[in-house]
Amino acid sequence: MNFAEFAASRKSVRGFKKKAVSKETVDAIINAAKWAPSSYNTQTWKVHAVTGDVLDKIREGNTQDTIAGKPHVRDFPYKEDYEGVHRKRQIDVAIQLFDVMGIKREDKEKRMDWMMRGFRQFDAPVSLVLTYDKSLEPAGITQFGLGSLAYGIVLAAWDLGLGCVINGQGIMQSDVVHKYAQIPDTEAIMICIALGYPDEDFAANDVRSVRADNEEFVKYHGF
Repeated sequence: MNFAEFAASRKSVRGFKKKAVSKETVDAIINAAKWAPSSYNTQTWKVHAVTGDVLDKIREGNTQDTIAGKPHVRDFPYKEDYEGVHRKRQIDVAIQLFDVMGIKREDKEKRMDWMMRGFRQFDAPVSLVLTYDKSLEPAGITQFGLGSLAYGIVLAAWDLGLGCVINGQGIMQSDVVHKYAQIPDTEAIMICIALGYPDEDFAANDVRSVRADNEEFVKYHGF
C-alpha cells in the first residue's frame, strides 16, 4: 500500500476493545510520530501517556464536573461554535454517527450518553495528552507542531493495528487532567488522543468522514 492509500484508509475509532495497550507499543507509536515536522527542530511538544487507575480518575472527574454543569476549562482559547461550511461538515459527520448508532434526534438520553463518551475519552485503554510549555506563548507555531505530532501518532497507531480519535472533550475540564496526570501548571494541555484496539462490533467505527474535493480549498498560483 502506498502512502496515499494508507492515509485514506485511516479513520477515527470511537469504540475500543477492553484490551490493554503495552507501554512498549505506546512508545513505538510515539517513536515513529516524533519525526513529524518541527519548526527549527525545536520539538516543543510533550506527551503524557495515561492508562489504568489514573485514566479512570480522569474519566470520573470529567464526567462528574460536566454533569454538575461546571463550565469548560481549557488552557488556551478555543472556538466553541463553528459557522458556515465548517458547521455543516460537523453536523454531517454527527448525522452519520447517530444514524449507525441508532440515536434519534429526539432521544435526549442517548444523545447525552454519546456526548459523555467523549468526556470519558471514549472508554479507550490509553489517553495521550499533548502539552507544551506555557512559556512558549503566543504558541501558534508550537501548536502547529503539536498538530503535526498528533497526525503522526494516529498514522503510526493505524500502522500497528490500533485506532485513535483526537478528542477535545477529554480535556474540556483541563484542571481534572492536570490533577490526576500530574501535569504541572507550567504546561498547557493542547489536546488528547484516545488510543486502543478497535472494536469491530462497535457500529460507529464503520463511519468514515467525507473530505472536500481539492477544488473547494486549494488555489493554484503560477502553475
